[in-house]
Amino acid sequence: MPVKVLIPTPLRPFAEKQECIQFDARTVGEALDLLTGRYGELRKHLYGDDGRLRNFVNVYVNDEDIRSLQKDKTPLKEGDIISIIPSIAGGNFLV
Repeated sequence: MPVKVLIPTPLRPFAEKQECIQFDARTVGEALDLLTGRYGELRKHLYGDDGRLRNFVNVYVNDEDIRSLQKDKTPLKEGDIISIIPSIAGGNFLV
């Protein structure tokens, strides 16, 4: 089931300048694994050394924050849109 993953502007250089990628994925975690598997440089910007999403990286399915759903286990259905939204409050987003 295809879902879209929207890549924020600051991360596009690490994803061959793609704005959007489509994957067949059943969960948010699976979609993000596929994304970082295809574009390995993205992993260090999204995940900490402990393998968890960085605190300043917000992920939404459609308009819902996955932290209020089932986090990376949030199920997906065809046509869902995953948005990666970096929290920017001064400083540099890129690690």
